Amino acid sequence: MKASDLFIKCLEEEGVEYVFGVPGEENLDFLDSLSRSASIKLILTRHEQGAGFMAATYGRHTGKTGVCLATLGPGATNLVTAAAYANLGGMPILMVTGQKPIKSSKQGRFQILDVVDMMRPITKYTHQLASSDNIPSRVREAFRLAEEEKPGATHIEFPEDIADEQTDSVPLKRSLVRRPTADPKSVRAAVARIEAATSPVLVIGAGANRTMTSRMLMQFIEKTGIPFVTTQLGKGVIDETHPKFLGCAALSSGDFVHRSIEHSDLIINVGHDVIEKPPFFMRQGGTEVIHISTNTASVDPVYFPSIEVIGDIANAIWQIKEDIMPQGGWNFDFMSKARAAEVAHTASLDGDARFPIFPPYLVRKIREAMPPSGVICLDNGVYKIWFARNYPARQANTVLLDNALATMGAGLPSAMASAMVYPNRKVMAICGDGGFMMNSQEMETAVRLKLNITVLILNDNSYGMIRWKQANMGFKDFGLTYGNPDFVKYAESYGAIGHRVENADGLPALLAHCLETPGVHLIDCPVDYSENDQILNKDIKQLSAAV
Repeated sequence: MKASDLFIKCLEEEGVEYVFGVPGEENLDFLDSLSRSASIKLILTRHEQGAGFMAATYGRHTGKTGVCLATLGPGATNLVTAAAYANLGGMPILMVTGQKPIKSSKQGRFQILDVVDMMRPITKYTHQLASSDNIPSRVREAFRLAEEEKPGATHIEFPEDIADEQTDSVPLKRSLVRRPTADPKSVRAAVARIEAATSPVLVIGAGANRTMTSRMLMQFIEKTGIPFVTTQLGKGVIDETHPKFLGCAALSSGDFVHRSIEHSDLIINVGHDVIEKPPFFMRQGGTEVIHISTNTASVDPVYFPSIEVIGDIANAIWQIKEDIMPQGGWNFDFMSKARAAEVAHTASLDGDARFPIFPPYLVRKIREAMPPSGVICLDNGVYKIWFARNYPARQANTVLLDNALATMGAGLPSAMASAMVYPNRKVMAICGDGGFMMNSQEMETAVRLKLNITVLILNDNSYGMIRWKQANMGFKDFGLTYGNPDFVKYAESYGAIGHRVENADGLPALLAHCLETPGVHLIDCPVDYSENDQILNKDIKQLSAAV
C-alpha cells in the first residue's frame, strides 16, 4: 500500500469525518489519497488558522480529534495560534503538515523550518514520520494523546518522500480506555468536610465540561441544594437558569460572584484548570478548597487545596452524591442575596434601548432570540465579559468562548464548525470588528459549504478591549482606532446576506429573521462601549460590596 493511502486509512479507522485545511505541494500525495476516501471530507479553507480553529471546535463539541492540514514552512507556522488555542483550551486536534523529502533534498533549505521543534512547546505530542511502516502507531498515539485528559493538540509531519513509499503496515484499532475512578478514602474525606461546612459552594471549571459530569453534577445539586458558580469555560455545564446558579466569574474580582465565593467557608472546585483566570485566590488560614479533577492540583502560592479527589470527575461526583447527607445547618442566605442583587442590577440595564446598541440590551435580545440548544461563538473583546456575566447558558457547549489563549479571530471559524456538527441548531458568531477581520475570508468558505449561520459584528471602529484598558490605566487614547469596510457590501461580495442595525427597536426582528432564514447572514451592529468602565469597574463592585 502507498504510505499516503495508509495514513488516510488510519484516519478512517479513528472515525475522522473532516480534514480542514489548505494543502500545498508537499501534501499532494496525501490529498490524492484523501480524494478516494469514502468517509472523510476535505474542508478547504482560506487560511490555515481558520482550519485549525474549525478542527479545535469540532473536537470541543464531539470529544473526538479534529484534523487539520497544512503544508510546510508558512503553512505550518500559520497553525501555531490554532495549536495553542486547542492545547490551552482542552480541545483535541491533530495537525498534519507536509515537508520536503528528508532522504534527498533537491532544493537546499528552501521553506524548511524545524516544525517539529516549533510545535513541541504548544502540543502534547509532535513527530516527524521517517518511515512509512511507523504510520499506524504514530497516528494512533497522536489520537490517544489528543483525547486523553486534558485533551489538546498533537502534530505529525509527513514528508513527501515518506508519503510516496510502499508499506505492508495496516491501521491499528482504537484502544478501549476508561479513566481511573477516584479513591474511596478521598471521597469519604471530601464528604465529611462538606457535611461539616456552614456555607459550601461549587465552582465549576473547564474540566467539568463533559457530558456525564454535567449529569452527575445536576444530581448532586438537586440532592444537596449547594449553589454553584461557573468559570467562563464552565458555562453551561449546568443550566444557568437553575435556582442554585450564582453567576459566572467573568470579572477578575469584586463582583457579586466573587462576594459569594468569599463568603463561603468551603469551595468545592470541580474541573479546575490553571489556564483560566482564577475565580478565587487562596491564602493561609483562609477558606479551604476541595479539588475534584482528573489531574492533581498544580500547587502555587494562591492554590493549595486541602483535599484532592482525583479520577474520572463524573464518577467522583457520583460517589460523593451517593454518600453525602444534606445538612440542616448549611446556610446560603448571603449567596442568594448576592445573586438577587446581580439579577436586579442586570435587569436595570438590559432594557436600555439606546443606539448605538448598549451591550446589556444586546445580550438580552440575543438570549431571547436563541433557543436553549442554540450555539453562540464569541470572538475576543470586551463584549465577552458582558456575555459571560449576563447570558444564561442552557446547555453545555452552547456558549463557546475562549478564556484560555483568548485569541482574536476564532469566532467565525468556531461558528462554522458548530454549524457542521449541529446542522439543525441555530448558530451565531459574535465578533468584534477587529476579530472578525482577522479571519473574515472564511465567509467564502461558509457560503461555499452552504452553512446556516448568523455573523454578528459589534462595530466600534477600534480594538475596543485594549482601548478600554488603555483608558483604565490612565493613558491617552492613542493607536487603537481604524476604519472598516462597508460590512453589508463585504458580505454580499462573498455571496452572503448583509444587514445593518439601524436602531435598537429593530434588533429583535432582525435577529429572528437571520436565525430563521437559511444561508450565511452578516449583521453590522454599531455598539456603545462608553459605560464599560462605569458599570463593570465601579457600579458592580460598589453594589456587590454593599451586599
